[in-house]
Amino acid sequence: MQTAAQTATPLDHTATESEAVVCCTVYQEAVELVGRRWTGAIISVLLERPMRFCEISTAVPDLSDRLLAARIKELEERGLIVRTPCPSRQSSQLYSLTDMARELTPALDAIGAWARRWLSHPPN
Repeated sequence: MQTAAQTATPLDHTATESEAVVCCTVYQEAVELVGRRWTGAIISVLLERPMRFCEISTAVPDLSDRLLAARIKELEERGLIVRTPCPSRQSSQLYSLTDMARELTPALDAIGAWARRWLSHPPN
């Protein structure tokens, strides 16, 4: 069962001060996790389908293999990505999103829509 602090949003003006502090801390942790460089792009490409490391690397241009490996490791540790043996290649692994990561779809879609609207054109 979730407490009010776990369900309150950062903009919830009905939350108590202690609930707001907990909420802000959790919210900040989420923003920093998903907002790390390349993390959103990795999650976005894996929303399409499970992929091998080289496929993710190709789908996210300018992402170094070293940084991709680090992000995948972090996302695995946080429960957002799972690694399974690739059935067609013995030495390859497939990376796929967990249900927890898939729940980010509406948020990532909203960020994408916002970016297309406000960042694709110079401000007036």
